[in-house]
Amino acid sequence: MKLLADVYEQVVKRNPGEPEFHQAVKEVLESLEPVAEKHPEYVKAGIFSRLVEPERQIIFRVPWVDDNGTVHVNRGFRVQFNSAIGPYKGGLRFHPSVNLGIIKFLGFEQCFKNSLTTLPMGGGKGGSDFDPKGKSDMEIMRFCQSFMAELVRHIGPDTDVPAGDIGVGAREIGYMYGMYKKLRNEFTGVLTGKGITYGGSLARTQATGYGLCYFTDEALKAKNLSFEGKTVIISGSGNVAIYAAEKASQLGAKVVALNDSNGYIYDENGINLDTVKLIKEVQRGRISDYAKHHTHAKYFEASRGIWAIPCDIALPCATQNELNGEDAETLIKNGCVAVGEGANMPCTPEAIELFLKNKIIFAPAKAANAGGVATSGLEMSQNSLRLSWTFEEVDQKLKGIMKSIYTNASEAAAEYGDPDNLVLGANIAGFKKIAAAMYAQGVV
Repeated sequence: MKLLADVYEQVVKRNPGEPEFHQAVKEVLESLEPVAEKHPEYVKAGIFSRLVEPERQIIFRVPWVDDNGTVHVNRGFRVQFNSAIGPYKGGLRFHPSVNLGIIKFLGFEQCFKNSLTTLPMGGGKGGSDFDPKGKSDMEIMRFCQSFMAELVRHIGPDTDVPAGDIGVGAREIGYMYGMYKKLRNEFTGVLTGKGITYGGSLARTQATGYGLCYFTDEALKAKNLSFEGKTVIISGSGNVAIYAAEKASQLGAKVVALNDSNGYIYDENGINLDTVKLIKEVQRGRISDYAKHHTHAKYFEASRGIWAIPCDIALPCATQNELNGEDAETLIKNGCVAVGEGANMPCTPEAIELFLKNKIIFAPAKAANAGGVATSGLEMSQNSLRLSWTFEEVDQKLKGIMKSIYTNASEAAAEYGDPDNLVLGANIAGFKKIAAAMYAQGVV
């Protein structure tokens, strides 16, 4: 970095102890260096400096009472990063690892992801270090109500529209929406990922996983390849992983492995998704339970070992920095031809560099996993219009959006001299829309 080196140094200085945020900013700024050279007016207007500083960072206390009457205190966050192209939009994550740096990294990525969808949504993210695992429904309800009692001050259908993320599914969204509705005395589309009975969108559950496969399929087609007949491994076993596996299977691939934080399951005959859905969506169990239902399948401790399984396509769908340089070398050695990021920033910079260097088709998260927020945007539209679209209508719109995201990222990469680098293309394509809006709106 030349023109933008000072911007990055300022980020590190102002945000000590936040490596994930530093990593996300560095990757983007490195991609935007040629844009800065081509648009000196953006540098002069401080677009890059403003882009990396959130418009608002909110931290608050969340007290709640467990089933034994013991009081607990967690910390809540909402980072409203950029509203140049629309109201803040981004998920809420409930996980012990959540801190301000994690939320800032996610919010920063969200700005570009939302821009790429072509829908009018700014970027934001939020959550808490609360762990839903092992909690009763009543404990989770009391936590969600306490969390929303503060968050309600900062959100609204035309201000900030949160959604779900890790640890926040339909149950948590329902509890939070109920509290929001009670406190505001209004029924609006302020949260997405809602239940179908109260304003949710069909296909939202499937959207991130389906969208990942739609994007990756477009990238494969550009190289005269497809999912048909390919062996696929997918990290994670939550919402994104399950529906990425479903769509990959529908496209003709065989998914042979899934994992969770404890270990991974390998089924050479192809993962039975009905069993996975039963374990994860109904029983809320661990992926190791799969082997109890299918005795021919093998379960292994240590979830990272999943990357050693030979495959044609790898889809990391669990969490940030789960796939490192060593894992990337193993995948390349075993003949992997494509990697699609379903989670947010699941590949380390070393891994991404190796994939690009070895001409592996690499679909970066901010483009490839934008299907979830794209469908959240469609849910917002349905709420505003007071109507519902069919599953097929939403799925078709999603497929079109993912195809457009691929086209825009691919064209931007080619325009700036590196046609196979979708990381570069996605960052530039997402930035251009935000930058133009910020420039038009003046220094605010």
